[in-house]
Amino acid sequence: MSGFKNFLLRGNLIDLAVAVIIGTAFGAVVTTFTNWLTALLPESTKQYFTNEPNTFGAFLNAVISFVILAAVVYFFIVTPYTKAKERYFPSPAPGTPEDIELLRQIRDLLAGGAATPPGTSSPADR
Repeated sequence: MSGFKNFLLRGNLIDLAVAVIIGTAFGAVVTTFTNWLTALLPESTKQYFTNEPNTFGAFLNAVISFVILAAVVYFFIVTPYTKAKERYFPSPAPGTPEDIELLRQIRDLLAGGAATPPGTSSPADR
């Protein structure tokens, strides 16, 4: 069960799901905006476009639906997911990571002229 929990919380599964939901909803906004915009074109050019209902109300409805859907996704999916992720996988403590600190020590040793770490023999000592 812990492997499944790691899969859900560490992977980008939630991020991808949110992207699909928001992308689909935004697609409806773009479609209704395009329909409304083509309704404003002169009659002579409308023959090249579909005859779907073209009203500003449909566009406004799609925008409001998108905003409501985005709020629901944020408050019921993204916020709990972020809290659960911080609970099970806390952010690392601020400071220098251990590997960076070791690299700095090596750099300082090399810059100081000591080509070998303390406690080991150099080739000249053999």
